[in-house]
Amino acid sequence: MTDSLRERIAGEIALSNDPGKTMRKWREEFSVSQSELASTMGISPSVISDYESGRRMSPGVGVVRKMVDSLMEIDKGRGHPTASKFKAVRDECIISMEEFEQGIPFAEFIGAIGGKVLNPDTDGRTIYGYTVVNSVKAIMSLNSADYLKIYGWSTERALIFTDVYFGRSPMVAIRAHPLTPAMVVYLKPENVDPLAIKLAKLEGIPLVSTNAELNDLITKLKELKEGK
Repeated sequence: MTDSLRERIAGEIALSNDPGKTMRKWREEFSVSQSELASTMGISPSVISDYESGRRMSPGVGVVRKMVDSLMEIDKGRGHPTASKFKAVRDECIISMEEFEQGIPFAEFIGAIGGKVLNPDTDGRTIYGYTVVNSVKAIMSLNSADYLKIYGWSTERALIFTDVYFGRSPMVAIRAHPLTPAMVVYLKPENVDPLAIKLAKLEGIPLVSTNAELNDLITKLKELKEGK
């Protein structure tokens, strides 16, 4: 889990439109102060502050690697509380999670999963990964801060929720969080509430439903990845 979390943090910073903001998000997720991180990295706290505020140009690969290594080192010294928390969330709620080496066009992704767009007037975005989430377990075990753990290297991904009845709760949770996915998919929903569609439209997120069986869906998603 440590290696996958390390890769996820580095990847998210690299793909972010605001690397400094993403650096700060992860530093705070690990409950590490700027001074503590700077000390472990062997640099001045003002350098961390400059990156996070955008006063300094986007960090290079070396800086990102050193930052991630330092966060993991600090977490290890504390007994791995953050890494363990991410692992617990993944084991409990996440059914499948993958990244695409190349972006998948919106229409191609929809076709692969046999999806139907419920708010067709919303612009589609390129998909760089997906996370299949058990919505009931997520509602029962995740707080608002924990929702960032279902995002992989990039927020430009499809969040696919199983065990959906009306679809209100997933969209309310997504709207309450500062990060938004490129697409939300409901797997075999009972009856999608118009409120869920309205919330998705307000957030500019395509809301999609599919009647695919879970195992078939995961197989198709893995084939989509392998095809790239």
